[in-house]
Amino acid sequence: MTLRGPVVAGLLTLASLAGTGVSQAGVAAPQALPAGCTGNSPITCHYAVAPGRYDLTVSVGGASAGQTELWVEARRLMLPVTSTAAGSVSTYTFTVDVRQPEGQPTGQGGTGTPGLDLRFTGSAPQVSAVSVRPATQPLVAYLAGDSTVCDQPAAPYTGWGQMMTPAVRAGAVVANYADSGESSGSFLSNPALFPALISKVRAGDAVYIQFGHNDKQTSASVYRGNLTSMITQVRAKGGVPVLVTPPVRRIFDGTRLTATALHVNGVGVDLPAEMRAVGAAQRVPVVDLTARSRALLESLGPAASAALYLRSSVDGVTDNTHFSQYGASRMAGLVLQSIREQGLPLASSLR
Repeated sequence: MTLRGPVVAGLLTLASLAGTGVSQAGVAAPQALPAGCTGNSPITCHYAVAPGRYDLTVSVGGASAGQTELWVEARRLMLPVTSTAAGSVSTYTFTVDVRQPEGQPTGQGGTGTPGLDLRFTGSAPQVSAVSVRPATQPLVAYLAGDSTVCDQPAAPYTGWGQMMTPAVRAGAVVANYADSGESSGSFLSNPALFPALISKVRAGDAVYIQFGHNDKQTSASVYRGNLTSMITQVRAKGGVPVLVTPPVRRIFDGTRLTATALHVNGVGVDLPAEMRAVGAAQRVPVVDLTARSRALLESLGPAASAALYLRSSVDGVTDNTHFSQYGASRMAGLVLQSIREQGLPLASSLR
């Protein structure tokens, strides 16, 4: 995302991004909504564009004070809650991936509507201008993974891939092809998933690959073979593969996570260890999200770590695999931190 204002230094957090941008104090914003937009809380906008990548510029603010958050397509967060003073406007630019279906590639949870959809939420959402233009050859970061990564269409379920998007500057874009229930093998073979993704990869694009949650009975040799096949195909297109070990489940034995939580599967395969070995053998960088998420959960402990996942008291369901919006944002932060530290593809395009 490009903000027309001071650059935020260091690792992006949702709190650090909110409220930044250009403020034009004392300039009364137009009262009418931009073309294509309706409603007041939320404000929704629709643009009948073909699948592709688009530069989206929005100006939030208006005559009265505002609190505005922007989501696009299938619940991809672009702008965390941002405050604007009465009579001021802040302008932001993003690059957005538009596809059909707009969320999970197999259409799980719904296919959405063709075109580009925006949703301005918050306690007092305001939008004074919207511009949509075709993007010119943006860097694309593709995501290949399962339900912990994907664009989850309905709250409270949230994938970390749909929460990393606020960190990405205009000129680069996240294309999230992760899909619920997929193993390394099913993702590789389904025409709507890896074959569709790889057909679009251009030289220099990155493909971040996370599997493990659904490889419950996958042998070590098959798992390594599936990952190696993806790596080989990405490289053949001139892309840059990056492996991401799966985030942990919240299953404690005392104050430590169990082997199941750490993705030792039903046939005794330590999947993160196998992925690290493939990375070393193939000279592919690895984002060790297993280790990073383990450190986070064990530092929080069994009680406090519950907020990262779905809780019956808050979400109506207890689920120690899938993330709350808060948990997905924390996992996205861990991935972004590793991308920065290793100088991986996308690092130069992050705020």
